[in-house]
Amino acid sequence: MSLEKKARVTISERLTPPLAVGGRLQGSEQRRGKFALKDAGMKFNIKWKDLISIMAGDLLLAFAIVTLLEPNRLVTGGVTGVAIIIADYTGRLGFSFPLWATNLALNIPLFWLGMKMMGKDFLIKTAFATLFLSAALYVASFLPAVTDDPLLSALFGGVFSGIGLGLVFRASATTGGSDLAASILHHHVIKHHSIARILFVIDSVIISAGFLAFGPSAALYAVITVFVSSKATDTLLEGLNFSKAAFVISDKADEIAGEILQHLERGVTGLDGRGMFTGKERNVLLCVVSAKELVMLKTIVHSVDIGAFVIVADVREVLGEGFGEAARMR
Repeated sequence: MSLEKKARVTISERLTPPLAVGGRLQGSEQRRGKFALKDAGMKFNIKWKDLISIMAGDLLLAFAIVTLLEPNRLVTGGVTGVAIIIADYTGRLGFSFPLWATNLALNIPLFWLGMKMMGKDFLIKTAFATLFLSAALYVASFLPAVTDDPLLSALFGGVFSGIGLGLVFRASATTGGSDLAASILHHHVIKHHSIARILFVIDSVIISAGFLAFGPSAALYAVITVFVSSKATDTLLEGLNFSKAAFVISDKADEIAGEILQHLERGVTGLDGRGMFTGKERNVLLCVVSAKELVMLKTIVHSVDIGAFVIVADVREVLGEGFGEAARMR
């Protein structure tokens, strides 16, 4: 999918059963690696991989904030961005309000709003992610700054924070703050924009506050961080194994399909087509290949029909035989 769309992996499309905060592993749920908790007639489930994804994402995000962004006064948006401003100003008054405490305090009204708009299922996971992030911020506060170079901090802080957010999003949760606000807007108001794009807009407003607090240089570096972070999040959610879709229009479609099946061992689909100028009926071949196989596919097509019309399009994600999970399981 393009960088402006979330295909099959957005928060609104992948809401999973509510997070269990306790309870016993029972029966088939134990074999599938899920917690089960019954309370007042409701059953909450969570997969182990979702818990691990949330915790790993929070740890990466906390590392980026504490060791790269805060020491260089890079306000990258969200509740943590506001927390960096508050920590700096309170530090000038003789005491520094810690990031983890601000993260908890500012998320309370957002969770109340989210509860009204989205219900309990999604927010239970997000509550876990937010609480664990606060704990991770506390632990990370004992780590030293990685570098005092603002450019390196902006670039690598964006990469680590973007990957961290992506891992949390993949588990159908957010870390609260602007992440929760973006998910609410995406779910109810701006469905045609990706969560990462909405986050970019919200964070830009908070960066403006950082501009007033820390000056233009820090704000400009923070813009780099937000951009890199949004791209890292999109890339993680969309997948890294980009493929190509080739549409082949030829009078020798059957022969070309046979060569592709034999030499590339890729499936080929024949679509009914008709030339609007000639009115002639012909097959349009559709074949999805990896990027490295594209050259061989074009060679095969042109070896059979030098005049074949070939259209190549980028494919962000492919699931099925030979691709994605199926390919990794073979």
